[in-house]
Amino acid sequence: MTWNGVKFIRNIRSGLENLLLHKLRSFLTMLGVVFGVGSVVAMLSVGEGAGREALEQIRKLGSNNIIISSVKSIEADSGSVSRSPMSMYGLTYDDHLRISESLEHVERTAPAKLLRQDSRLGERTLEVRVVGTTPEWFQLVNREVLAGRVILPVNREKPAPTAVLTEFGARRLLATKHSLGEWVRIGGNLFQIIGIIKSEGDKAGDLQMPDEKVDAYIPIAIARQYFGDVIMRNTSGSRSLERVDLHQIIVQVDRIENVQSTAKAIERMLGQFHRKKDYTVSVPLALLRQAEAAERRSSIVLGSIACISLLVGGIGIMNIMLASVTERTREIGIRRAIGAKRRQIIYQFLVETVVLSTTGGLVGLGMGAVIPSLITHFSGMTTILTWKGIILPLLISMTIGILFGLYPAIHAAKVDPIIALRHE
Repeated sequence: MTWNGVKFIRNIRSGLENLLLHKLRSFLTMLGVVFGVGSVVAMLSVGEGAGREALEQIRKLGSNNIIISSVKSIEADSGSVSRSPMSMYGLTYDDHLRISESLEHVERTAPAKLLRQDSRLGERTLEVRVVGTTPEWFQLVNREVLAGRVILPVNREKPAPTAVLTEFGARRLLATKHSLGEWVRIGGNLFQIIGIIKSEGDKAGDLQMPDEKVDAYIPIAIARQYFGDVIMRNTSGSRSLERVDLHQIIVQVDRIENVQSTAKAIERMLGQFHRKKDYTVSVPLALLRQAEAAERRSSIVLGSIACISLLVGGIGIMNIMLASVTERTREIGIRRAIGAKRRQIIYQFLVETVVLSTTGGLVGLGMGAVIPSLITHFSGMTTILTWKGIILPLLISMTIGILFGLYPAIHAAKVDPIIALRHE
């Protein structure tokens, strides 16, 4: 080991010995750094977990996808009462055909017809959301197949009354029954269960997920044949008729770079054939980028707030080191009298502050690693501990130790040796 290495280890040991002479004072001073680092680690973990969960939900919608949904405009709502017994709005089959065949970068599309129907198997009943769609739906909304299979292209050529249930609906409806091959009555018609898939059934930011917890997927041709395009709604003792061809169209674009331009092209195309804005075009990619930016801002804000407690710890370190300089004035004078240079005095006190802040930082890291686990255990909130959330608070604590220890060290080095030797 070199001479410099020996001096470094000796200085570290000397700093620890000086701190251990006042154990309680050193411990109380270190607590500021411990709680500061612990709070930084915990808050970054909570922010990272919340942001990652939201981003994951949005990614499940597909970064290359565009979701077009039918919405009932104010004009359509007022027209159904005053002008016509039937209101017509939303996406049409022609819209789906034009989008799938006319736009250059569209790779595949999945239309969806959505209806609420009661399902029955024996004595069990359950309201399900019937999704009339094509096989492309299961390619664009990628969900794990738990049993059986999904709708295949052969079901489009020769449609049959088959249904794919989500896991939650299957557990509620098919309890104590064989899951596959059972015939379930949905809206007065019999459907054979051919598969069960896992469903997310939640919101991703401001965007509704295309699937729900209780879905029954059937071929769109069967949905039109059995349920038609006209929906009767009973509200406040009155009845109204609504005609909606398609409630949703999911469009997959060939490359992520073409998503925004394709979404604008779809907007222009729909605007030419719809007199009123009875549709919305949602781009998960744009929402994903917004969520990523929001996550970064959230991490910066949470980290900044937590760093305030580290600054408080740094002030505590400066305070205790200034008191230590006053108490050790005679020691400083003796060291200067026997030849110690000012930079050696500075180095001695800096070592003590760095040891104090680093030790507090390491203890704070341990505490900060435990807090997110407790939050996840008791609240179910997702927390993620990253290397950034570990290394950054430790580096900040060491930096604060140096910055707040520098003034007391320089103050100690400037003490006049003669005056220091007279100090009692």
